Amino acid sequence: MMLQSNSQLQLRVRHQQGQSTVEFIVLSLVLVPLLLIVPLIGKFMDIAQTTAVAGRYVAFEGVVRHTSSSDGWKTDAELAQEVRRRFFSNSDAPIKTNDATGDFNAHRNTLWFDHRGAPLLPVFNHNVGVASSKEGMTQPIGAGFAGAFGLSHDNLYTGRVTVSVADVAGLSPFDALGLTMSRSTTLLVDPWAASGPDAVRSKIQGSGAAFPYALLATEAAILAPFIPVLDWGTSPPDVGRVDPDVVPADRLGTE
Repeated sequence: MMLQSNSQLQLRVRHQQGQSTVEFIVLSLVLVPLLLIVPLIGKFMDIAQTTAVAGRYVAFEGVVRHTSSSDGWKTDAELAQEVRRRFFSNSDAPIKTNDATGDFNAHRNTLWFDHRGAPLLPVFNHNVGVASSKEGMTQPIGAGFAGAFGLSHDNLYTGRVTVSVADVAGLSPFDALGLTMSRSTTLLVDPWAASGPDAVRSKIQGSGAAFPYALLATEAAILAPFIPVLDWGTSPPDVGRVDPDVVPADRLGTE
């Protein structure tokens, strides 16, 4: 009876060991891909956030490089070169004029590699692209006044950055995902801002048909001598007068 009990015990131990091995294999089939996928998704999210920031950079470049600026608009090729080096390269990359990104590890973000050590952005010129567009103010009345006052029409500026991420071989479904991220920002650039009341007055007086200053000023000059005689209790009209916005004294804070 003792030998039979020992045999049954050994069989039970072997059965439990075999069950543990099967459970380990099944869990490994689930957990190993999960351990690879979770960091990869985090890297994708980081690239997506960087793409959004780069899109804002391209749009805000239009604020300083616009129709009326001395340097004019930057080309998409110039913006793409800057974006690749300053946003998608190594995080400690210096900001230098005409600096370009190379397709080698020293110029890569150290986090943007897959589990095999392959870069997620292997060829910068292929994986990171920039497109900008300029649109005019098509609202009829607004466009008419803009033309009369000599204001810019093509000042709706959109900067778009598109990033294509390399597939990860051997890790389904990322081995044929074809992931592409695109982010854009639109700004109103090249707005006209007055330097003071005289600048506004000058714009109004030179606006032509939008405000017939010359005609109204001539009529006001003709009426001016008659106003004191007729005792209308008023002064001649000051055509094109511009008063600056003055904050009332009772609204000014005191220290």
